[in-house]
Amino acid sequence: MDKNSLSANFKIGFLGAGQLARMSGLQAFRYGIQVAVFSDRDENEPVQFMTPHSTTGSYDSVDDLAHFAKECNVLTLENEFIDSTILKKAQEQSGTSIFPSPSSFALIENKLIEKQTFEDAGIPVTPYALIKDEEELETFGEEHGWPYLLKSSKGGYDGYGNETVANMDEAIIAYENLGGNSGRDIVAEAFVDFTHELAVQVARNETGHVVYPCCETVQKNHICVGVKSPAPVAESIQQKAQELAIKATETIDGKGIFAYEFFLTKDGNLLLNESAPRPHNSGHYTIEGCVTSQFENHVRAVMGLPLGSTELQAPAVAMINLLGTDERSAQVDSALEALNESDGHLHIYGKLDSRVGRKMGHFTLLGDDGEAIYTRAQKVTKEIRI
Repeated sequence: MDKNSLSANFKIGFLGAGQLARMSGLQAFRYGIQVAVFSDRDENEPVQFMTPHSTTGSYDSVDDLAHFAKECNVLTLENEFIDSTILKKAQEQSGTSIFPSPSSFALIENKLIEKQTFEDAGIPVTPYALIKDEEELETFGEEHGWPYLLKSSKGGYDGYGNETVANMDEAIIAYENLGGNSGRDIVAEAFVDFTHELAVQVARNETGHVVYPCCETVQKNHICVGVKSPAPVAESIQQKAQELAIKATETIDGKGIFAYEFFLTKDGNLLLNESAPRPHNSGHYTIEGCVTSQFENHVRAVMGLPLGSTELQAPAVAMINLLGTDERSAQVDSALEALNESDGHLHIYGKLDSRVGRKMGHFTLLGDDGEAIYTRAQKVTKEIRI
C-alpha cells in the first residue's frame, strides 16, 4: 500500500473474531478501510456483526487460511491458538503478508518457547521447567517450593489452561487434566513473591516503535478484573518495565502490537511473566486513556503507517473488566450509574451469550487520582449484571 494514501479497497484480515479484533476493527473502519475476519467457531462472534467479510474455517488448515488470506491485503492476529508453521505456509501459499510475521510468532507461540526466547535475550523470566513425568513434578516442587503453577504451553487464557498445585496429589491430577499424559507440553512455573503485577504494550513497525505507560493489572482467580494506569510504583520501575518490553519486542523483531506482563518482586526486581502478539486486556484503558489506543496503533503498525502518541489523556486512568454474572442471553442491566459518570466510558463487546466470569465488556474512568478513580470505577460498576 502507498504509505501516503488510505484506500477504500484495502482489506485488513483478523485471525480471530472476538472483542480484540472488534476493537481493532473499529479503528480500521475509522480509516475507511475494509475489515475481514476468520473464525474457527460456529457461533456468531463480536466482529461478525460488523462486516460482511466473514470466513469460518480451521486454524489447522493451511488451505482455509490461505484462501482467506488471498482475499486480504494484510493479515494480523487476535489470538495465539494457531501454529507458526501453518501460518508460514498460509503466507507462502497466499502471498499475503502476516503480522506479526510467522518467524516472530514462532519465537513466542507457546509458553515454553516464549520463556526460552526471552531468557536467551537476557530478559529475566519467572523460574520454569518443562515437565515430562511425575518425577519432574516432584523435583520442581522440591527445588522451587509448593505451591506452584502448571500451565498448558499452548492455548491458555483467563485462568483456563492453568492450575495451582499445592502437593504431589494435586500436581498429578492437574498434569493429567492439562493434557500432559496425552502429549501436550506442560510447563511448571514457580510462585513469585511479588508486590504488583504490571503490564506494558509496545507498537512497532518499520517506522519505529512507541511504548505505552506501565500499568498495574489487578487479578482475581487468574483473571484480570481491573487496570490502573500509570502503575502505582516508582517511576524508575515503570521505566524499567518499558525498557524490557521494548527489548522483548526487538528480540522477536516484532511488527504489530505486543503486550508484556511482569511481576514486581518484593526485592524490587522485574520478571517477565507472559507476552501476547496482539492487543491485550491490560491495554483496553488506552481507548479513552491515551492519545492513540493500542487498537489504533495495532492497525497502524500492520499497515506500515506512522505510529501514534501513547501519552495519557489524564493524570490517571482506571479500567474495570465487566465479567458475566449470569448464564443467559447477554443483556446489560443496572448500568445507569456507570453511564452517568463524568468521563466514564462503557464498552460492551456484543457477545450473544453470557457466562459467569466471561469477559463481556469493560468500563474506563479518567481522573486526577489513581486510587480514587479506581475505587469510584469499582463502585459505579458494582451493580451491573450481564
